[in-house]
This record gives sequence, C-alpha cells and structure tokens, in this order.
Amino acid sequence: MLYQIFETQRSLMEPFADFAQAASKLYGHSNSPIAQNPMSQRVSAGYDLLYRLGKDYEKPAFGIKSVEVEGTEVAIHERIEMDKPFCELRRFKRFTDDADTLTKLKSHPVVLIVAPLSGHYATLLRDTVRTMLKDHKVYITDWKNARLVPLSEGEFHLDDYVNYVQEFIRDLQSKYGNCHIMSVCQPTVPVLAAVSLMASRGEKTPITMTMMGGPIDATKSPTAVNNLAMNKSHSWFENNVIYRVPDNFPGAGRRVYPGFLQHTGFVAMNPDRHLKSHYDYFQDLIKGDNSSVDSHREFYDEYNAVLDMDADYYLETINTVFQEFKLVRGTWEVKNPEGKLELVRPQDIRTTALLTVEGELDDISGSGQTEAAHKLCSGIVRQEQHHLEAKGAGHYGIFSGRRWRDMVYPHVKGFILKHNSGQSQSAVKPKAKVAAKKPSPIAKKAAPVKAAAKPVAQKAAAAQK
Repeated sequence: MLYQIFETQRSLMEPFADFAQAASKLYGHSNSPIAQNPMSQRVSAGYDLLYRLGKDYEKPAFGIKSVEVEGTEVAIHERIEMDKPFCELRRFKRFTDDADTLTKLKSHPVVLIVAPLSGHYATLLRDTVRTMLKDHKVYITDWKNARLVPLSEGEFHLDDYVNYVQEFIRDLQSKYGNCHIMSVCQPTVPVLAAVSLMASRGEKTPITMTMMGGPIDATKSPTAVNNLAMNKSHSWFENNVIYRVPDNFPGAGRRVYPGFLQHTGFVAMNPDRHLKSHYDYFQDLIKGDNSSVDSHREFYDEYNAVLDMDADYYLETINTVFQEFKLVRGTWEVKNPEGKLELVRPQDIRTTALLTVEGELDDISGSGQTEAAHKLCSGIVRQEQHHLEAKGAGHYGIFSGRRWRDMVYPHVKGFILKHNSGQSQSAVKPKAKVAAKKPSPIAKKAAPVKAAAKPVAQKAAAAQK
C-alpha cells in the first residue's frame, strides 16, 4: 500500500514541479521583463529549488563520448554486449583513426567492473569508467530496476547475481583469453564467491581481482549501515521495507525493496549535510555561480536516481553478509544454474592476484572489512596480495573524484598492468609453499593528497557521506 501512496503523491506533485520549473525560467530568463525586478533572481532561485526537490529523477546516462589516451582524443561508443533479465553487460568501445593510438588500445587489459546493486544505478561509477578507459578495455554490469522486470522473467536471488558474474567472466575469457575484475562496494562479496566457485571447479579465473570498499567481513569496524542490517531481524526487513510494485509498471506484482525507501535512508544518514547543500545551492543561484550550480545538479541528478531491488536478492544479501556472515564462516553455499549447491571456498583461488582498497574515512564499509579478503584467500601467495588505504578518502572517494584519480587509480592501473601477461606469479608457485600471510603493508604508506580549495567538491563530498 505504501508504494501506491508514494506513486499517487508523485503523480500529484508532478504538475507543481513543472510549474515551479516554468516559473523559475520566467523570473530568471534575461529576456523576460519580470526578470528586471530586483527580487526576481531570488524568486527564480526559490522556484528552481522547489523544482529540484519535487521532480522525478530518472536513470542517468553514462554520457561518456570521448576520453584522452596519451594526448589523443578517442571516441567512445557505448553498447550492450549481453542482455540478461536483471542486468545488462555494457561495453565502452573505443575508436580512433590514429594508427599508433589504435595499436596501444588493442594491447590494453580487459577489465570487468561489477557495479553495486544497492540502490543507485551503475552510472554512479561514471568517473570510475571514464578514468579506466584511458588505459583499459572496459565492461560494466548495469543492473536493471526490478520494477521494470516483468514477473514472467522469474525471481532474482543472490545466487543468480553470483551466476551472472561468472557468466560475464566466461564471456570475456572466450573473447580475450582472460580478463581482470573490479568490484566496488556491495559486489565484493558475490564477486569473491563467483571467482571462488570457478577456482574450485578448476576453471580459469580472472588474472586479478580488485576489491574496493566492500563488506567482505562486516563484523570488523561495523558502521551505522552495518548495525542496522545486523540488529534487525529478517522478519523486520520483510515486514517493513518489502512492497509489491504497483500496476502501472512492467514489473507489477513483483516484491521489491523500493528505491524511494532506500533514498529516504540515504538522506536520513546525514540530513543536516543535505539541507546545507540545498541552501548553498539556493545561494549560488542568487549569486549566479554557475559552476557551483552545475556541480550541485550533476551530483543530485545521480544521487536522487534510485532503483528498486528484488526482494529475494535483498533479503538474502542481508542474511548472508550482515547476519550470518556466511562468507567468512565458510558456510555459504550457492546454487548453480543446474540447481546444485556449491560451497564457496576462497582458499581455492590460486592463480588470481588480489588488491583490496579501503578509504581511511569510509563510513559505509568500515576499516578492515575489505582487507579481510586476504585472510580468506589463503591460496594466493603473499607477493600477489596487496592492500591500499586511501588517506583522507571516504566511501565515494575511493572510486570517484580527485582522490580516486590521483591516489587510488595509479595503484589499480599499476597492479593490473603488472599482471597483464595472463599469468600471475602465484600460478607458478608450488602449492605446498602457499601460506596465509598478512598482506603487504607497503601500499598503505601512500601519502594523502593535499586538499585543494574546491568548495563545490567539498559540498558534494559532504552530502555523499
């Protein structure tokens, strides 16, 4: 019933939002006679803010048209390589007519970026993709909004997520021989499971795994997000956050965790910061600070765009990752497409190098949660295990923004390039010598990047925490 009430409210608000947008232009446009009034700029700013607060935010586009590769502008063509009921595998194909650049592009490593399915769209990783495209062939998982998936497509479980990842890996391996895989936040757990299952079966595994800011072991340094998941019962989540999709969507009748509830939770984590950000936006409109205004709009166009998650997938994730800790306890069994249960054994991974990345100020995945992957992956020799703590970076800072580009990405790029021969050092080590050791602390010594005087970036970063 709550979902229907929300949709009714949204429909009623839509004409008012349209009116606010029109009024803002009427009072703010330079050619409008009303705009000559001394108070017109303030009135226009107020209407614009009302429009931004009341409008419906749809799925954003990646919008990456080109990137610069060693001084040469390279065109980007985004296309769907594989279309599954709940996910699209997207490729960002690079084109150039410069022969030397084309030769370089062909030699670049292939990277599968597994985006989070935790409320926001994969476009949240736009900066990650744009940066990676300079030195890599990039694919990304683009998860679908569950309310748009008809019931005829069946259910979607955490096991299906893991199986999707394996299928995508195999697809890239069939095209390129092998690939590298990167997971950001939520998918670190299912990605580790996918690679573990492939290793246990004796399949070829990705050359490297890069895991960034994810809850591999949510018992370490639990955050407010972790505590909510750990302290509420399974029945509480099912009774309080699960609703059926209304009839006006293709997925009518599907049980989901609605995006609007997730967004409410995001904002409730830091309401004061969001309030200040909107007030600053109002002031910037009055002052005519177009740069700050554009930055605010770009951030909130992404932040306010949310998707529904299938209820089975969501509830199973809560139970597996945050309540029973099945991965770290060694009790997680995944059902393969044939219906057979397989035990997840990260210790079986031997020929895949591992890099974990954490943000010093991450308030979503606490310190040590991602690094815990090293202890689980005891079959990977020590010299193939690396860890980076990004000084001064919050959760979003490890994959987006200045710290991602200047601090984290150089490590990720170097790590992938080092192993891109297709065979990591661990592949040639005798199994008898493999031992679980503490990951190398060398990368932790990376010096923090000095903060630049960018108030707009600071506003966006504050709102993201």
